[in-house]
Amino acid sequence: MLTIVIFLPLAAATLLALRGLGGRRAIWVWIAATAVDLILVAAMWLGYRGGIGHETRLRWIPSAGAGYHVGVDGMSLPLIAMTALLFLLCAVYSLRGTERPRSYAALFLFLQTVSIGVFAALDLLLFFVFFDLSIVGMYFVIVGWGHGDRARSALTFFLYTFLGSLVLLLGFIGLFLGAEPHTFDLTDLAANPPFSGSPGSAAPVLIAIFVGFAVKTPVVPLHTWLPPAHTDAPAAGSAVLAGVLLKMGTYGLARIALPTLPVAWQRYAWVIIAIGVVSLLYGALVALAQENLKRLIAYTSVNHMGYIVLALGAAGLVAGDVRARELAVTGAVTQMVGHGLVTGALFLLTGVFWDRARAYELNRFGGIAANAPILTALTAVAAFASLGLPGFSGFIAEFQILAGVIGAGAVVAGALAVLGILITAALFLRVLRKVFLGGPGELTGRVTEVRPAELAAVAPLLALSLIIGIAPRWLLDLIDPVAAALVALVSR
Repeated sequence: MLTIVIFLPLAAATLLALRGLGGRRAIWVWIAATAVDLILVAAMWLGYRGGIGHETRLRWIPSAGAGYHVGVDGMSLPLIAMTALLFLLCAVYSLRGTERPRSYAALFLFLQTVSIGVFAALDLLLFFVFFDLSIVGMYFVIVGWGHGDRARSALTFFLYTFLGSLVLLLGFIGLFLGAEPHTFDLTDLAANPPFSGSPGSAAPVLIAIFVGFAVKTPVVPLHTWLPPAHTDAPAAGSAVLAGVLLKMGTYGLARIALPTLPVAWQRYAWVIIAIGVVSLLYGALVALAQENLKRLIAYTSVNHMGYIVLALGAAGLVAGDVRARELAVTGAVTQMVGHGLVTGALFLLTGVFWDRARAYELNRFGGIAANAPILTALTAVAAFASLGLPGFSGFIAEFQILAGVIGAGAVVAGALAVLGILITAALFLRVLRKVFLGGPGELTGRVTEVRPAELAAVAPLLALSLIIGIAPRWLLDLIDPVAAALVALVSR
């Protein structure tokens, strides 16, 4: 079933290309394919019984120790479900109209296949193929349907992330050469980590893998491709970029770097923690200074990804409390899911401003609450969810991260992370005050109420964040065993 989930969107994209379906029919084919995919993911979730589930292993390149090996566990399954949901809602959002809908739908369906493939892959070479193809797909989304200086932004995105993927490939080759026997299989590498008796040899491999994933995450100072890519991408493209593609970086750190190089991860845990703290504070402070709504939200993604890196770094503090380190990892995975939902919703909402007013500048709006109360309510809910208000998924994730990091012994890092939350609260309150309250701005009259397709796309994302915030056990029970297993791997 997992292979069907991975390649069903690609089959639909091929159908669109061959049959020449255009206009709204192309969008409805997109919706139908993603809806079926989401139903299949739900069936996989209900049928999951722990460990590596829905596993398929086939010979692919046996001379290189690479195979078609896919499966899911408590970390990958929630991310696959979030990915399927977000792509479906981006398809619904696109019912409001877009240029060249057939090509647009086919490209997003291609992106869905490679995105799910990344989270399902249990072979490094297979993972890399899907990972690299996601860069190609998003490049064409930005350059084909973006706005502003979209060609430059798309090229910057491609060059940064492709260079990062090449560094990542060097790290994967290092893992392959360090394994006995040589293999790209992730389960074999985690069971028998390379360089276990030689942390000095593991260091350059960890650095290569960390840098490759840090570009994609992104962390400071490898983040500079992100704001222009988000600002000039179409709304649905930004939603997928933030909600799904950034998670490939943090997921790769948790799935690959930590379990395959546990000794090196322990050795450099404090460095990783420091990188996470710098990223979360820098992202929040720079977002606070932004006057462009889309750039502001882009920098909040740097902030939120910093919390995940901080939590994963804390997993390597072997002298700290084991349960606290497990809690930090659970929070990191929960943050990946919650950020995808909430920031995906925020970027879809920015599309309303561009569609109506062709602008994102905060000082050109004001008093929108009088014209568009539903848009105001949706944006306010999304903002409060993003800043970690109790009752939403962000609070559950950040509470676990902070408690886990402090409990693991990184007290100063935890205190600085709290400061990041305060800055995030300030910046979102500033946005709500300037854009939705007060006197009208020069473009206020152009911003009309959300359309049915926009409401149908955004509301489920915020509702699910609320469900996780109020009743998170169904998600945490899935993640906890994986978090415990990762901490056990890095502790041995």
